[in-house]
Amino acid sequence: MSVEEQLNDVLSRIRGAETYHRRDAASVSLVAVSKTFDAEEIRPAIEAGQRIFGENRVQEAQGKWPELKAETPDLELHLIGPLQSNKAADAVALFDVIETIDREKIARAVATEIIRQGKPVRLYVQVNTGLEPQKAGIAPDETVAFVTLCRNEIGIPVAGLMCIPPADENPGPHFALLAKLAERCGLDKLSMGMSGDFETAVQFGATSVRVGSAIFGTR
Repeated sequence: MSVEEQLNDVLSRIRGAETYHRRDAASVSLVAVSKTFDAEEIRPAIEAGQRIFGENRVQEAQGKWPELKAETPDLELHLIGPLQSNKAADAVALFDVIETIDREKIARAVATEIIRQGKPVRLYVQVNTGLEPQKAGIAPDETVAFVTLCRNEIGIPVAGLMCIPPADENPGPHFALLAKLAERCGLDKLSMGMSGDFETAVQFGATSVRVGSAIFGTR
């Protein structure tokens, strides 16, 4: 199938999951994950109407998205990979949403750049729901305190929470945990679910899902 056909299939499955799980129509947005794909491979999705995209690395995104954003100004770009503090300025300049705030140093660096650049960037806190040592994200039992720190002391607007469940576990309990943490934090945005489990994420309250290979194929 073409990128357009695969994109439409994913969108259809999202809408079907919304209906099945009695979610409001169009309450779940699709972040098309375009990491490792170049501008020419991304353009068919843009031409098909997709407007929200996700990238893992700041440097890779810098090589293709300024041109794509100039061509289509209403695109929204999400950083969904780990962020180093020395890349905070570049990330704030390029991305509209940063989903991977997971420690105080990063939160402060991003807050400084948001003020310096005068650019409103929506921020999510990444939660390591599986406590995997190799994976970024704050521990679940530290999430509420960290969100409070970001809001009250650092002064950044946290929009929601994000997670990537362990690959070898049932994602449902992880999505349920993230939803519970978001409720405790008074947040209503949940970024969870990828190509293999986004319909389950819709069931547990995802407001955005991050889908790459089901749209663009695999590298």
